[in-house]
Amino acid sequence: MHAGATPSWVIRENASTGALLALYLREVLGIASPAELPRLRDIGRVGPESDDMDAHDALERQWREWWAMTVEPEEHPSAVPLELIDEYGTAVALPVSGAEALATAIRPHAEAALAWAEWAHDHYRTATAARSGDTYRAYAGSIAEHERDVGRRAHSFELNVEVLPLAASGVWWIGRKTVAVTDTLRSDAAAFDDAIHPIIAELA
Repeated sequence: MHAGATPSWVIRENASTGALLALYLREVLGIASPAELPRLRDIGRVGPESDDMDAHDALERQWREWWAMTVEPEEHPSAVPLELIDEYGTAVALPVSGAEALATAIRPHAEAALAWAEWAHDHYRTATAARSGDTYRAYAGSIAEHERDVGRRAHSFELNVEVLPLAASGVWWIGRKTVAVTDTLRSDAAAFDDAIHPIIAELA
């Protein structure tokens, strides 16, 4: 954010448990959506593919709705109340109606999903600490460069950045104001600066 009384931009970076769990379950359940987002590294489907395409389509639709609510809950509120899935503690809440297939499908994977999400989040925290607190500078530098390019101060904007262990390197929009970035790309300061600059330019 700019120095002064009122910040004009806010960037939140995380590897949120909700996003990690949703993507892990995307893999083990064989969900294809979102097609543009790469798969996780070293995670595969658990169990055979379903022969019931209608049932799988319903599962995939319910997962997509849950993903949207997970990534940007303010933009995609549930039309019905949410209820916690007991096996996930407080980590997963699904609509009380309309998500029955998803709730049933994810229950058997709770232990493995929670353990993996904890591992991935800890890995992100360790990598962030190793960068010696440069998270702010990584974005501020790109915004300053954009301001020099266009000859004006950056417009006010918000951006959420999910740092994820994806198999391909890059940056992808996963919401109206949320992007996913590969953890390996985030750890390469020069490459990350090049990758995030077009995102900043689009917003600022």
